[in-house]
Amino acid sequence: MAEEQDIVELREKLARAAQLLLFRHHMQPGAKAWEIRRALGRDYEQVLKLLDGELEKLGLTVKHVSEGEEGSESDRYFVTLRGHPTLTEARTFGWRIDDMGMLTVALAHILAKGGKAPLKEVERMLEEKFPRWRIESTIDRFIRRGYLSEDDEGLLYVGWRARAEIDQRTLLGLLLGKEEKPSEAEAEPKVETTKEEGPEGN
Repeated sequence: MAEEQDIVELREKLARAAQLLLFRHHMQPGAKAWEIRRALGRDYEQVLKLLDGELEKLGLTVKHVSEGEEGSESDRYFVTLRGHPTLTEARTFGWRIDDMGMLTVALAHILAKGGKAPLKEVERMLEEKFPRWRIESTIDRFIRRGYLSEDDEGLLYVGWRARAEIDQRTLLGLLLGKEEKPSEAEAEPKVETTKEEGPEGN
């Protein structure tokens, strides 16, 4: 009887965790660690692991992103795709092709600058391809959604959501035409070619 009650309680916690992470109840997706702990109890991390296992069947995963010190109560958990979406899938999620292009260029420039770049500098770069009115509104939207962040000095950084959803090394590898390096055992003289994929293991 006690075992059945434990199973029912666990199912209820899984359902509650799914509701917290899947349904938007703030400006940002997901929920903070303190919110989840309050709803599920101290064993919330175990519940989230079980939820992640269930979501795997649907091609989804639970992501954990630190927004402060490691293990902080402000850490965020949210649900996203497991793996990289195709262009067609991204468009079904409401992404415009030009928006994806702007985010890619902005992130690549920020990463190339060591993780931060002046907002005005990023805007000038984007103005070469996109109208200014589109750039300002789109960057504001990226900041609101967590893909970019801006400090009081007008510097742009990679946002928490981009850190969670985008493989930064692969992105830079693709943009720079970085070639995958063979191991010493496999290395043979050959003509160098540029691959479209990033380094192995990303």
